[in-house]
Amino acid sequence: MADLFSFTYDEKKKMAAQTAAILAEEIGLGDDAVEACLLVPDVDEGNISHDEVKARYGESVARIIDGLGRIRQLYEKNPVVESENFRNLLLSFAEDMRVVLIMIADRVNLMRQMKAFLEESDDENREEREAFVNEVSQEAAYLYAPLAHKLGLYKLKSELEDLSLKFMEHDAYYLIREKLNQTKASRDAYIEAFIRPVEQRVKAAGIKCHIKGRTKSIHSIWEKMKKQKCGFEGIYDLFAIRIIIEESGDRSQELGEKELHSREVMQCWQAYSIVTDMYQPNPKRLRDWLSVPKSNGYESLHITVLGPEQKWVEVQIRTERMDEIAEKGVAAHWRYKGVKGEAGLDDWLAGVRSMLEHADGLEAMDQFKMDLYEDEVFVFTPRGDLYKFPVGATVLDFAYHIHSKIGNQCTGGRINGRVVSIRYLLKSGDQVEILTSSTQKPRQEWLSIVKTSRAKSKIRLALKETQVKDGLFAKEMLERKFKNRKIEQNEATMFHVIKKMGFKEVSDFYKQIAEGLIDANAVVDKYIEVREGEKTVTGDNVARSASEFELDESKIAGLNTHLSDDVLVIDRNLKGLDYQLARCCSPIYGDPIFGFVTISGGIKIHRIDCPNAPELRRRYGYRVVKARWSGKGSSQYSITLRVVGNDDIGIVNNLTSIISKDEKLVLRSINIDSHDGLFRGNLVVMLEDTSRLEALLKKLRTVRGVKQVERI
Repeated sequence: MADLFSFTYDEKKKMAAQTAAILAEEIGLGDDAVEACLLVPDVDEGNISHDEVKARYGESVARIIDGLGRIRQLYEKNPVVESENFRNLLLSFAEDMRVVLIMIADRVNLMRQMKAFLEESDDENREEREAFVNEVSQEAAYLYAPLAHKLGLYKLKSELEDLSLKFMEHDAYYLIREKLNQTKASRDAYIEAFIRPVEQRVKAAGIKCHIKGRTKSIHSIWEKMKKQKCGFEGIYDLFAIRIIIEESGDRSQELGEKELHSREVMQCWQAYSIVTDMYQPNPKRLRDWLSVPKSNGYESLHITVLGPEQKWVEVQIRTERMDEIAEKGVAAHWRYKGVKGEAGLDDWLAGVRSMLEHADGLEAMDQFKMDLYEDEVFVFTPRGDLYKFPVGATVLDFAYHIHSKIGNQCTGGRINGRVVSIRYLLKSGDQVEILTSSTQKPRQEWLSIVKTSRAKSKIRLALKETQVKDGLFAKEMLERKFKNRKIEQNEATMFHVIKKMGFKEVSDFYKQIAEGLIDANAVVDKYIEVREGEKTVTGDNVARSASEFELDESKIAGLNTHLSDDVLVIDRNLKGLDYQLARCCSPIYGDPIFGFVTISGGIKIHRIDCPNAPELRRRYGYRVVKARWSGKGSSQYSITLRVVGNDDIGIVNNLTSIISKDEKLVLRSINIDSHDGLFRGNLVVMLEDTSRLEALLKKLRTVRGVKQVERI
């Protein structure tokens, strides 16, 4: 996507040359892929046609350029790129493996240019450029790094993760980098002190080897810090020691594959025995991928030992053959640390790795098609959001997947601009727009049209609700008819009338009245006829009136908690949808927000900077919808402020008085804790919008003795 970064032809040519260098030197692709990469700017500018490319450079180069064009079209739909669905669709669309590899190289190149891109910005466009860099970094983290990991490009994957962290988590990145630089000399000295005696003992045992230390990536250290909830100093395994046993060429050729493997395993265990004799091992941290290799072929022994200065050290033991496979990415720990895929994807990737390892120049990739996910289809909304459905799913399934209200009012769809019925079977790549009508209602036969259980359950629920509404409407109409004719209605007699008219279920009777299949006046006439032919009803069999029952309002109190005078627009200008404000981040009017479709079908509104937002986008990106505020009402929202300051006399009173003086603010609760001359407290305040919040924060920060005020 170099065109997002460089707009002139010369800049595109320069970027293409840089990407081609990565393809040739760091990935090892052949001439066709490099030539295709270099030709893309000329094809875009119209300097060379598709037919000319095919004639001058061959069909293989032309097919790669076509594949890159298809990916560009996919991007133009503006999909949620952090979705796992999008990664799989991307792989399905790219019939030639080299297309995906070129995309990864292109993004690596783009990420390497981001620092210079920001430095070139002036004050006017700085904010716009920072937003672009953040978007590019998010795609690198959520899409390209996992793709590189799946394809075994471990070094490029680590570089993408580190660079995306550099721009998305600037402070964390530079903190860890500075800490690593500060500790580099002592770390190198420690690694040298650890390696020297081990290498002497292993070689003395007759095992040829070389040993090296490897500092872990900044991104992996940051992930460990977050997972273990500790600072940099709390991470003890900042590096790993790798013992690589060299092959003895004189005897290797004489041995068969099985005998050679057995000797390799034996030598690894010998080295393991020497290391654990020298240093105390942690048995719980032993990972034996020699006896039972990973399903992707990865073989190694991992052990953590207590080294000098009582520090835990991770040691990896493998042969040169095992290390070469791991370094090239055939294993690369992708299943252990990377994105988990389905069984079909695993088998496919194993085949990709095999071809990457053995095919000459990857020419065999020409015929390698990605016919994965035959049991699923991927479709788009007009906005570009991506959804996954089982094969056989219809337009009606899609409508109910978006929202119950849209499904209930669905009359058909528009597929790639063409109007179709609700029975249309979805196909991968379809762009689906739902057509609705306010007069449309769910029908019983819809249950046989939809494929997904989610749609079926929503239709059943809607049918029940419709039945209840129809029953109430029919009852009200009958009551009016009885009142107009001044006839007092008796429920027992009415029940007898329903039986006389051949209905086993009361609901069916009222349904036919609501649908106009039975005339209400005919029912009244039948009632008079039955009443005249019966004796007066006595005893306890008179039905109780509804007026004797009381509505328990507590059971419906929570249903409208999200309603307010403020207008919220969700997705493509949809209003009036069922939504709730998420408690994890408590958004208020004016906050940048997004919607998240819950399992129950409702929508939770989160702030863009919600602490849960990255995880929601990474794992469930296909359920994220756009949302924005539109139209200001008089609603008030609850927010919590954390205040830290000196424990001075009167400081709390000064804080609360600021809030009490503003009639538009309401202090709901305050919780203060004092320790070692400092106080920490949480203030729960009701206010209208972000402008009120900013004004309040500004005032509170001016109070003498206050060190920090932040929204949580």
